[in-house]
Amino acid sequence: MNVRENLRQINEQINEACKRAGRNPDDVSVVAVTKYVSIERAQEAKEAGILHFGENRDQGLLEKQASITDESINWHFIGSLQTRKVKSVIQTIDYLHSLDRISLANEIEKRVDHTVRCFVQVNTSLEESKHGLQSEDVIPFVKQLADFKKIEIAGLMTMAPFTDDHTVIRNCFKTLKNLQKEVKHLNQVNAPCQHLSMGMSNDFEIAIEEGATFVRIGSSLVGNETGGA
Repeated sequence: MNVRENLRQINEQINEACKRAGRNPDDVSVVAVTKYVSIERAQEAKEAGILHFGENRDQGLLEKQASITDESINWHFIGSLQTRKVKSVIQTIDYLHSLDRISLANEIEKRVDHTVRCFVQVNTSLEESKHGLQSEDVIPFVKQLADFKKIEIAGLMTMAPFTDDHTVIRNCFKTLKNLQKEVKHLNQVNAPCQHLSMGMSNDFEIAIEEGATFVRIGSSLVGNETGGA
């Protein structure tokens, strides 16, 4: 698998999706999901020009950070973060994609010495297997965070169901876009909510058409060396 060639193809798809939506491709960033691949494959992604890397385990994150030391890299923690593991990763990441409870926010506020850019995770698909807030709980949750000094609500994040029904997928992304507008209308200082993290290998073009600014791509970019979804 050639990561550079995969990225070229993905960028072509991003350009086409942006053209359909009347958007600027420069407003969409690819997060390489490297949780299932080796450090060597992640290094190949960096050499191909990837600037955003996503991990969902503290150990995997720290191992790759130790090997890929380029300061231009942005590190994203994209998995559910246990409160007891906040201390080990929160100082080393640029974005957290899974803020979904006040206990986690409290731990972040206690553990960091800088502002952490967070995505509030929303379960727009209503699947029991997925983490995240229900849509109706997002605005109250964001308001609860108004006085937090070290948390910036950079945006919202969701995962659509793994299905061939594009209408179902699109509705999940539309829901998140509408919630983003509601958050922005709060004019809350620590909640600019400029970004939408949505779309993966199987549905990122639909996500871009609906407003995604970060797409999280694993298997079609870097592969899936060790199994997993």
